[in-house]
Amino acid sequence: MKWLILSLLCIQLSECLHRMPLHRGKSKRSILEERGELKHFLETHRFDSALKYRALFPNLPAQMGNEPLLNSLDTYYYGSITVGTPPQSFTVLLDTGSSNLWVPSVYCYSTSCDNHAKFDPSQSSTFSSTGKSFSMSYGAGSLSGYFGYDTVTVAGITISHQELGLSKLEPGSYFGYAPFDGVLGLAYPSLARGGATPVFNNMINDNLLEQSLFSVYLKRNSNSQDGGEVLFGGIDYSLYSGQITWVPLIQEVFWTIAVQSVIINGQSSFCSQGCQATIDTGTPRITVPHQYLTEFLQEIGVQVNPSTDYLVNCDNIPNMPTLTFVINGVEFPIPASVYVIRQNGFCIAGFMPTYVYPPTNDGPLWILGDVFLGAFYSIFDMGNNRMGFATAV
Repeated sequence: MKWLILSLLCIQLSECLHRMPLHRGKSKRSILEERGELKHFLETHRFDSALKYRALFPNLPAQMGNEPLLNSLDTYYYGSITVGTPPQSFTVLLDTGSSNLWVPSVYCYSTSCDNHAKFDPSQSSTFSSTGKSFSMSYGAGSLSGYFGYDTVTVAGITISHQELGLSKLEPGSYFGYAPFDGVLGLAYPSLARGGATPVFNNMINDNLLEQSLFSVYLKRNSNSQDGGEVLFGGIDYSLYSGQITWVPLIQEVFWTIAVQSVIINGQSSFCSQGCQATIDTGTPRITVPHQYLTEFLQEIGVQVNPSTDYLVNCDNIPNMPTLTFVINGVEFPIPASVYVIRQNGFCIAGFMPTYVYPPTNDGPLWILGDVFLGAFYSIFDMGNNRMGFATAV
């Protein structure tokens, strides 16, 4: 048995190195050595084969778990999980802007629940109720229900006693039209309603991950539903180029960092005194502090008319300026071809106003949502309370 495991590991490592992109004829090993990442690459891939054949070797540690994402109109990125014993399947929005996990329940009497999978606790032998109720709201949509504990599996990683919300009321139409059933929050525990421990923190607490981080890769303008991945416990070195820029968090609630300036047309037009930005997979666009929005849109050549959803002439995209965020002294440029969203034959500037009052005194708040995340491979390192960014491939 031991030789079989070692053989599988060697095969998987060979496959991983083979898939690394070539640069001017250099070997993949040379590329990693130049980056100073070979040792880490070998370490983080050592259990990949075991995970692939985990059903044969149930006692092997999980180490890393890859959650493939579905992309709905470059607006929602969601994956699949199971809850209960035997497992019941759901799709959930992977949301770094919230901390709770919830899914609809069979006791939900809102029409919004009718189009979605609903969890039946009576059919799970491992379910237990906490007796606590909850209510929460997002930028769009709200719900209420009650908390319980059950077995939850995400990206092939199983948490045996995960607290989750079961909705009973989902007013309005937002969640009814959403392509996903529920939400899996990936922000810090201090943001969780009801004092629930988030899924990612339970992975860490149960020693299910090699590293206390997860990485996000979002695919944009895809003709298919392939939306990229969330990798729990590791970094996929094949999905970015260049070096990773590490940035400390300025709070441990949301994933919030300092932004030194915002550059348009070569001019630092905004954040002259500094700004802050929350990195949020649950926000489709980049949100601009409302006091800047009019001037900001004029700078990039967009008519200020919210009723038209900031429509732009698709033919003008090559002439529109690059938007650059300066973070920890490093420039992160986003060309118009990235920040303009194409939907159903229309072109829309991927921005909206921020009306949220910043939780700290580090300047006006931006939210760097999926438009930003599509351009940069992003690492959410809770173990070191920092973010990492590199150019996505």
